Amino acid sequence: MVPPELGLAQTHSSRTVERGQTNAATVECGCRARPACHVVALFTLCYARMDKLVDTNEVKYWVAFSRVPGIGRARLALMEGHFGSLERAWHASAVELSEAGLDSRSVKAVLSHRPTISPQAEMERLARWEIAAFTVRDPGYPRLLKEIYDYPPVLYVKGSFLPGDERSVTVVGTRKTTAYGREVAHQLAGDLARNGVTIVSGLARGIDSIAHRAALEAGGRTIAVLANGLDTVYPPENASLAQEIVQRGALVSEYPPGTHPAAQNFPRRNRILSGLTPGTLVIEAGEVSGTLWTTSHALEQNREVMAVPGSILSPASRGANRLIQQGAKLVTSYTDVLEELNFSTLGQQMELRPLLPQDDQESHILRYITFEPVHIDNIQRAVGLPVASVSSSLAMMEIKGLVKQVGSMNYIRTREASVEYQASSR
Repeated sequence: MVPPELGLAQTHSSRTVERGQTNAATVECGCRARPACHVVALFTLCYARMDKLVDTNEVKYWVAFSRVPGIGRARLALMEGHFGSLERAWHASAVELSEAGLDSRSVKAVLSHRPTISPQAEMERLARWEIAAFTVRDPGYPRLLKEIYDYPPVLYVKGSFLPGDERSVTVVGTRKTTAYGREVAHQLAGDLARNGVTIVSGLARGIDSIAHRAALEAGGRTIAVLANGLDTVYPPENASLAQEIVQRGALVSEYPPGTHPAAQNFPRRNRILSGLTPGTLVIEAGEVSGTLWTTSHALEQNREVMAVPGSILSPASRGANRLIQQGAKLVTSYTDVLEELNFSTLGQQMELRPLLPQDDQESHILRYITFEPVHIDNIQRAVGLPVASVSSSLAMMEIKGLVKQVGSMNYIRTREASVEYQASSR
C-alpha cells in the first residue's frame, strides 16, 4: 500500500520476468516519473518520486539482520541511530555494537550469525522465490501497519500491495466452523469484496480460508498474513489458494524464507493481521481462541473490533458473543462493516439482485429452508411431496444458487434467494 500523500508514481516488483531468465535480467519498470528507469535483478524494487530513486542497497542489510535471532525493531533502531546505516552496523565490531546500545546477548548473536549470512545472497534468494522485502523506511511499506507500536521492521511480500488496499478489513474466526459460520463468512467476505474492500486474513483452516476464497470468487482482492516464511504454505492444503492470492493480492510475513511454522509465531503474526487494516471482524470464535489475540491487538492499536453474533448454544460463538457484550460492533450485514469503518461513501456499492424460484414447487420448498441447516427428510415432511420430487427440485435449486447443501443432505438458503415469486401470478 502506497500512501498517496507521498506522490509516488508506482511501487512494484519485476515479477513479470518469465521463468528461465537470468536473475540479472533488465526489466522496464514503467515509472511515469522516470521513463528510463530500469530494474536490474529480479525483484529489485523501484520507487520513483519525481526524479529521485530510493536507494535499495540498505534493504539487503535489513534482510540480513532479520535472520539474526533477537534482532528486531528496537535493536535495529538503536543501530541505525548510532551508525547512520545498517550497512555500517553489519560490519561493526563487538565494541562498536556495544557502544550502539546492544546488550551482550545481542552482540553475541550478531557476531555468531554474521559469518553465515551473505546480504547479497539473501537478496538473490528472494529473487528466485519472487519475494519482495519492504523495510519500515520504504515508501511502499503499508501505512497503517507502520502506525502500530510493534511494527515488523521488514515485511516480506509475494504478490502486490495497491493503494486501494487501505480500504480493507481483517476477517478472522475459528478453524472448527459450523455451517452457520461458513455461510456467514462466505457472504460477508464476498459482499465486502464486491464493494471494493480488501479482505485480510491468516490463510488458516476454517473462517480464514473461506474469507480468502469468497473475496477471490467475488472478483476482489485479498491479503494473507503468514506465520512462516513465504517459501512455505501452511496449512499445506491451501497451496493452490495461496497461488490464487498472489495473483489477486499478496502473501505477507515478517519471517524470512526458510522459517517453518512454529506455535510461538502465530500470536505475533496476529498483531500484523490487525495492524494492516482499520478494523477486525470476528466470525465465530470460542471462549479460548487465537482469534481473541487478534482482537486484543486491534484494541491496543486503536482499531475497530466487530463481531457476528451466533447461537448462545454454540461453543463456536461464545467468544464472538462475548466481544459484542464487551462493546464490539454487532454485524449482521456487510453494510454494518462499511458504516463502522466509514467506507460507506467510498466507491460505488453494487446492488445484489435477489434470486427467485421459477415455479410454485420451488417457492413452496424454499419456504421451509432457512439459514440454518435443514435435512432433506424434514423438508420432505414439511412440504408433503414425494422424496424423489423434493430431491430433484433441490438439485436444480442448488444449481441456480437458491440453496446450498452443507453436508449430510442438509440444506440452507443462500442470502440472495427470495420466496416472493409466485408462478400463478404470471
